[in-house]
Amino acid sequence: MNSEHGHAQQRVERAVQVSGGPVMLEGNLGLPAEPSGVVLFAHGSGSSRHSPRNRYVAATLRTAGLATLLIDLLTVEEEAEDAHTGHLRFDIKLLAERLIRASDWLHSNPDTRSLPIGYFGASTGAGAALLAAAERPDVAAVVSRGGRPDLAGSALPRVQAATLLLVGGHDTPVIALNRKAFDQLGTPTKQLVIVPGATHLFEEPGTLEEVARLASDWFTHHLSHTGAASAV
Repeated sequence: MNSEHGHAQQRVERAVQVSGGPVMLEGNLGLPAEPSGVVLFAHGSGSSRHSPRNRYVAATLRTAGLATLLIDLLTVEEEAEDAHTGHLRFDIKLLAERLIRASDWLHSNPDTRSLPIGYFGASTGAGAALLAAAERPDVAAVVSRGGRPDLAGSALPRVQAATLLLVGGHDTPVIALNRKAFDQLGTPTKQLVIVPGATHLFEEPGTLEEVARLASDWFTHHLSHTGAASAV
């Protein structure tokens, strides 16, 4: 990325605080000119809104004309506690509730309130994204990267958002979990894509770029279609 492009990306992002109920959550809102939708990121355990992988995907989405909200679903204090106990990262209900509150914030924010919403979930964040989508029929699309959609459990049949599951070809245990969750998803619009040569974190050359491309195409199609329909 050249420095001029990097500065342009910085200019469209700003720090925001989102109410997560009794706590305030830190986020970065990215706004390209005239966005056609907004994608809310749910990171996985041990990660944050500063995740280089999610930030790369978010930059690709903004280039495609989509707004992005990268948010920490746990506070700094909760992250510190979770580093010792590990219990909050698997509290999918708590994480989903905070995603729903962040969705409410997007609907109340003047810059995003008219935009259709999508969720991008990584690792355990994918389970939270699908659980939240089951509770929020206004969520138009979900993309899971190396995710644990199985953690959404009994909510999977109630998901109606267009759902794309992306899994690395060498991430064998997670492939099995995704196949099972895929069969349980209630949405008629769903796809499972196995990215060849990729492990769980998509660190191999070209694999994260493929994730970003597939996610961008999915969100652009399903959020733009939703926006056009709601404008009629």
